[in-house]
Amino acid sequence: MNSLYTEEAISKGGRSGTIKTPDGVPIVRLGNPFEKGADKHGSNPELLFAAAYSACFHDAFMKAAQKLGKTVTESMVRVLLSLMDDPSGGTRLAVEVRARLPGMSRTDTQRLMEAARQSCPYSKALRGDVSLSLMVDE
Repeated sequence: MNSLYTEEAISKGGRSGTIKTPDGVPIVRLGNPFEKGADKHGSNPELLFAAAYSACFHDAFMKAAQKLGKTVTESMVRVLLSLMDDPSGGTRLAVEVRARLPGMSRTDTQRLMEAARQSCPYSKALRGDVSLSLMVDE
């Protein structure tokens, strides 16, 4: 398998720390949602993951529409990511992906979401260990 692109980020301080590039360029200052007042510090890892997954899934969604000859305008994908208690210890993720495609039927939108799920690298990485729901927004 050939690498198409590699990116690197370095975190310091865990959920209450920072993330930077290897050459020291700041990416984000984190805020721990479990720490009082942390929302004033910055985003948390789950928000960053949800944002990245939303963008990646949306790209796969648009490519799936193109393959099926569908015109995609004004589409929207949002990701709700929850950190859940894991009965076997620790925590795990639960993800809900919601998409809206004005002018397209619910059935066609769901079909595009299923196709995007098969090609999106984030969706592939989450297979088997994450509760993932695909929902069509009205």
